[in-house]
Amino acid sequence: MNSSDLTGKRIFITQADSFMGPELSKVLAENGATVISDTQPLVDPSLPSKIIAAAGHIDVLVINLAIPAPFTKVELVGVDEWRSTFAAIVDPMPQLVAAVLPQMIERGSGKILVMGSASALRGMKRASTYSAARGAQLAYVKAAGVELAPQGIQINAIAQNFVDNPTYFPEQTKANPAFQERLRREVPLGRLVSMQEDAQFAAYLCSDAADCFVGQVFPVSGGWAT
Repeated sequence: MNSSDLTGKRIFITQADSFMGPELSKVLAENGATVISDTQPLVDPSLPSKIIAAAGHIDVLVINLAIPAPFTKVELVGVDEWRSTFAAIVDPMPQLVAAVLPQMIERGSGKILVMGSASALRGMKRASTYSAARGAQLAYVKAAGVELAPQGIQINAIAQNFVDNPTYFPEQTKANPAFQERLRREVPLGRLVSMQEDAQFAAYLCSDAADCFVGQVFPVSGGWAT
């Protein structure tokens, strides 16, 4: 039996046209899921509840949120950068979860998977704003995960870095010799994790085979963060 079998499951993916969205949509569908996609940035506070309501029945909510990471020295981080980063990748999370929970609680089952970042697990220069926002995501997952587990709902997160995706590792970056040397120096795997490898793990976490995971954060970074 396929441990990532998603036959019969309706899986909703946010920001499905960026970050891990396209590959997730493909792999989840290949594993039998009906994928419902939304491509809007969710900075408008009214949008999360609207898109969840329009989707109808949702077995699994995949929160895939991303923006180009700010690259600012700590002393130069301004209020606008801080607020816009949190507005894009943190603020939509509780709104999405609150919108989908009533139907999951009524059924006594459901899963929520957050596609997060390992930048929250290991210090990175000039990434204080982005790392703080990604850290807020992971803290939320841990707290909400243990709160909702008794109701049959599992919330977990993938904390990724050095995963091949066009948002953070475009072709020009991958072709840069300095980046290739950094991969060999910093990442024990010695290469980027492929999008398919990451998405297949996400598929497993969305499946019934992963019912035992509660409020957990799984680093997927080729050993860069553990």
